[in-house]
Amino acid sequence: MTPGSNIPLPVTRVTVDVAAPVRLDVSGLLLTADGKVRSDNDFIFYNQPSGQGVTYRSGSGSSPDSITVDTTAVPQGIEKIVVTASPDAAGQTFQGIEPTATIRNADDGSVLASFTPPQLGAETALVIVEVYLRNGAWKARAVGQGYSNGLAGIATDFGVTVEEPAAPAAAPAPTLHQPPPAPPVTTPAAPPVPPAPPVAPPAPAPGTGKINLDKGRVSLQKNQTVSLTKGGSPFLSQVKMGLGWEPAYRGKDIDLDASVIAYGPQRNHIDSCYFGKLSIVNGAIKHSGDNLTGEGGGDDEVIVVDLGRLPQEVTGLVFTVNSFSGQKFTEVAKAYCRLLDAATGEELVRFDLTSAEPQTGVMMAKLIKQFSGEWEMTALGNFVKSRTVRGMVKPSAQAL
Repeated sequence: MTPGSNIPLPVTRVTVDVAAPVRLDVSGLLLTADGKVRSDNDFIFYNQPSGQGVTYRSGSGSSPDSITVDTTAVPQGIEKIVVTASPDAAGQTFQGIEPTATIRNADDGSVLASFTPPQLGAETALVIVEVYLRNGAWKARAVGQGYSNGLAGIATDFGVTVEEPAAPAAAPAPTLHQPPPAPPVTTPAAPPVPPAPPVAPPAPAPGTGKINLDKGRVSLQKNQTVSLTKGGSPFLSQVKMGLGWEPAYRGKDIDLDASVIAYGPQRNHIDSCYFGKLSIVNGAIKHSGDNLTGEGGGDDEVIVVDLGRLPQEVTGLVFTVNSFSGQKFTEVAKAYCRLLDAATGEELVRFDLTSAEPQTGVMMAKLIKQFSGEWEMTALGNFVKSRTVRGMVKPSAQAL
């Protein structure tokens, strides 16, 4: 799996184990529609190994820690179980460590999927996988969202009470204290960790996870995700995706075609908007038309998406660029995509394609509608062999 991708779960009981070259502590949190736990009892970890439909198993020897989810026993109102991981050694980051989450059938141990988050650095904890309910069906998504303030940062972000160093031992809620040897996270660093989002400056380093528009324009790197929210609420309903490029280095014109492919909740192809079909889904998605050379300043092709008018069945959009003329992306001087407020023209998110492969197609970005109704944009930059949007439908579905 790749960051943001998901799979339907063919079984009702799944186990997620997380392995790495070092010892990890794994935990699970049961979340409601607002992304928070109902109480500290929904935090399943080494000191509280069982909850409603979710259990923790400590690894032994070469066996990793794991979280098992019985979807038939998850209580009503819980829409997501996130699986987290942090290095056992206090303060250790994921730099040079590649944890792998394996999703298994809990009954026979067969592998359903696996995921290794890319480009990790200063993170000391990760939301690595989530098991979630969508339209009555359970699915699993690869996340890889990093936190620099350890397991305490994750717990606090999802509404768990984290005990301060001086807190009385008789506190009824579970805490992050672990018996000797030294725990990976005993308490948040002083001063106490506030319920803030993960590492999220306007231009974060790779792998630091999802951010939002609270601080203004965001420059994404590959595999990073931004939530199209501001102040905790949806920011806007109509956006423009501008895609641009410069002619080939050798001075030849290059005919690149920008497209958007719309998908349903089961990654089913609904329709494609491109130079040959400039309007789809009852006009909620419109294309500006074809630019044959890349000449001129500004965006070469623009796709307008009225998120508020999209049919309910459209839950994913993948923006692609193809080289119809057959030239490879290694011959393109620059390629980028940027998301704008359609009403004001303000640039909100930008992704510059800084590396290229000798292919004729690239998936630039995807927009995914969350269960809460908010939309998230993830930078992709994944290359495929295809000169037309038709050849992008299958690989783009896999990228969702």
